[in-house]
Amino acid sequence: MNSSLQAEIISREMVKPSSPTPKHQKIHALCFFEQISSTIYVPFVFFYAKDTCPDRSHISYLLKGSLSETLSKYYPLAGRLKDSVTVDCNDEGIEFFETRINCDLSYIFKNPNAETIKILIPNDLEYKDPFLSSLVIVQVNFFDCGGMGLTVCISHKIADMATLYSFINNWAAIARNSGKEYISPLFNLGSLYPPIDLPVMSYEVPEKVKCISRRIIFDFPKIAILKSIIAKEIQDPTRVEVVTALIYKSAISAAKTVSRSLKPTILHQAIHLRSWVSPPVPENAMGCLTGIFPVPIMDESEIHQLAQLVRQTRQGKIRFREESKKKLVLEEFYSFILECSKGVRESQNKNIYMCSSLCGFSFYVADFGWGKPTWVTHSILDARNIIMLIDTREGNGIEAYVSLEENEMAVFESNKELLAFAKINPTVSDSQILGSRL
Repeated sequence: MNSSLQAEIISREMVKPSSPTPKHQKIHALCFFEQISSTIYVPFVFFYAKDTCPDRSHISYLLKGSLSETLSKYYPLAGRLKDSVTVDCNDEGIEFFETRINCDLSYIFKNPNAETIKILIPNDLEYKDPFLSSLVIVQVNFFDCGGMGLTVCISHKIADMATLYSFINNWAAIARNSGKEYISPLFNLGSLYPPIDLPVMSYEVPEKVKCISRRIIFDFPKIAILKSIIAKEIQDPTRVEVVTALIYKSAISAAKTVSRSLKPTILHQAIHLRSWVSPPVPENAMGCLTGIFPVPIMDESEIHQLAQLVRQTRQGKIRFREESKKKLVLEEFYSFILECSKGVRESQNKNIYMCSSLCGFSFYVADFGWGKPTWVTHSILDARNIIMLIDTREGNGIEAYVSLEENEMAVFESNKELLAFAKINPTVSDSQILGSRL
């Protein structure tokens, strides 16, 4: 990375809702899933090419005004956590930064690595406490060429990716004055799944190690070949299933190579529960409604066949769905959810991986009035054994973000099987830039 690259903060303020939150909505009850959710911030960056962006003052005015109006609809996001189960909807607002980046957007596209992207994310985001900070943080990064990178960070404590997707696209619809909301948000998860007195749970603090993140691109033709290979043994494998299996297999192989042995290994796959629970929860129910199901490796022979990993993941998902639907009493359902996540809390002497797929959430439709984004990226903040999948701009490929221990990453990114189907951190291509103007 260019050592002189830096973000100069040119303004900082709190953006508050355009209208005050009604008294009867001043206290927002979080749901059980939010009660047990991590407080980490999840950052996304939306890039807009220079020839589609208006001048900076217009961008600033439009973004802040439309954000203020959006927050009046998403009022809990402008509040502050009162405790683990309550948000004080006090309209304090969200932090809004503007920065000047001393390079052209083309430099970012030629060097789209984790270190470069971190420049565009608010300082010390991984250390921010949402009990003391705003639940959403926005940073607008202006490049020398006139292009822009819009960074949106939201606390997982109060929002999953479905909520972030809704929030971003509602904000964009209001900014471009489309005449209609993208979706009308509901904040009723707390009444559907009320919090409980949690049982005493042990948490093992993982050893601190240096982690490295990599962006990995799987284009449609390569995914099609991978699916055709696995389809010989598994019926209709999905692109998410085959890509997850290949990354998981490569990560396990790297860990085994470094440690010279295979520890007990579990992949925890995150799942969006809105359509899974009974009765289904509407998509406009905002908040965090996610669960995880474990995919353990019971025998070393299981890591050698991709089809076997796909089969295990699919079986784990089916078991999770079937078991969750059997839990007709809410307390039983909660106990089941806590049991599924037990492995994340008890990670000593194990290799624990977390995978979350955002495929299907088309973040590339976020048009604030100057066209759709050229590129949308995500950043993993110094975390270990994390796999995040999002759609490529075309919608049929997958952009994966993988974070591993530094010595394991060196082995992982040279894996021949992985490299046969993927590219490690390629530049953002001219075709993507041209595509954003169409």
